Amino acid sequence: MSPTGSRARNLTARRAGMEAAVTERIPPRPYSCIALLLAAGAALAPGLTSAQTPAPLAEWQFSAGIPLQKLFVDDIPDWQVRLGAAAMLRPRYDGSSEYIVVGGPSIDIRYRDLAFASIGEGLGVNVLRGKNWRAGIALTYNLGRRGQNDSPHLDGMGNINPAPEGKLFAEYAVSKALPLVLRIDARRSLGGSDGWIGDIGAYMPLPGSSERFFWFAGPTVTLADSRYMNAWYGVSAAQARAGRPQYHARGGIKSYGFGVTSVWYFAKHWFASSDVAVSQLAGDAADSPITRKRTNAVFDLSVNYEF
Repeated sequence: MSPTGSRARNLTARRAGMEAAVTERIPPRPYSCIALLLAAGAALAPGLTSAQTPAPLAEWQFSAGIPLQKLFVDDIPDWQVRLGAAAMLRPRYDGSSEYIVVGGPSIDIRYRDLAFASIGEGLGVNVLRGKNWRAGIALTYNLGRRGQNDSPHLDGMGNINPAPEGKLFAEYAVSKALPLVLRIDARRSLGGSDGWIGDIGAYMPLPGSSERFFWFAGPTVTLADSRYMNAWYGVSAAQARAGRPQYHARGGIKSYGFGVTSVWYFAKHWFASSDVAVSQLAGDAADSPITRKRTNAVFDLSVNYEF
């Protein structure tokens, strides 16, 4: 459910106010990285959930700063590599009233404005791109849900199997004068829930950013189709035998959320990244018999080395 980005180097421009905070060092932030573990990473930290598993963390928080880096920085290196370790406090499942702490690696590798491999965004390509926008495809991995292993409240619900997910995404940064980033994405489970889910979000840098510290904030709305909603929030006739009422979850708005992402460079090559997010389940997800708490939060922290 969760996780970090990257940042630009050797920027010499100096500006005042908000633009200075953005221009002096824009991070495609150190990726909030425990949320998605591509297959090998999952074996190292089986308790972690992926970026595409239902979670309070917004999709934009996995790539915060990347469109702004291109807008403000001309000398971006061909390769950007950041490795580290992270920990996350998250709900046991989306709608749970119980929380757990999980940990795992932080990985973010980018080649030009073309390809990337990261714990947060997955393995992807920017198929179309411009100075202040990009659109692309990515392959991520969803660790699913393990029934009673995730919570006794899921007893009798069975498992949602781990599965790869295909993702389409697009981001647009308005301008240097207004560094607002708009993002939309859609993900399709290739197994597991076999459904569609997507985010519509926006974020921008906040006052108080400096050459070594940046933070971003913004809202998100998450929508899903009925297949996805029934897999995660519905109760079939067979599952109802465990004592909960049968429930059909319709497609629509799944949740509303708000997140804050920050990056702090505390040494020449070292930085810390954190994410905080709160989401409010809506519609049939909020009314599901397995939902114990409609408002969930998440916090993650990573320490990374930038090569």
